Amino acid sequence: QVQLVESGGGLVQPGGSLRLSCAKSGSIFSISTMGWYRQAPGKERELVATITPGGRTNYADSLKGRFTVSRDNAKNTVYLQMSNLKPEDTAVYLCNLKGLNAGPVRQDYWGKGTLVTVSS
Repeated sequence: QVQLVESGGGLVQPGGSLRLSCAKSGSIFSISTMGWYRQAPGKERELVATITPGGRTNYADSLKGRFTVSRDNAKNTVYLQMSNLKPEDTAVYLCNLKGLNAGPVRQDYWGKGTLVTVSS
């Protein structure tokens, strides 16, 4: 069973930076992507960025240039570097893993999320 634990959220001023981490434990047959989604109060969950084991990335168009996703396969950790943060970036950021078990059956795992608040 895979578990995802996020860390690094907090309060940051507009224009500031923050780095989120997502540590994976447990095993899965294969990983398709790991990455980040976010959900602001009263809004639907939305894609932030994902990365494949080979390093191919995918970003929400509106966040390109400010957010960078990366991974350390040896540490089973995915990172989200956020810069030039804006109040509208305030949300719970959730780590996600999509992959296959030995079935193979698609699996979709979520962390509990970490809150990022951008405010002066």
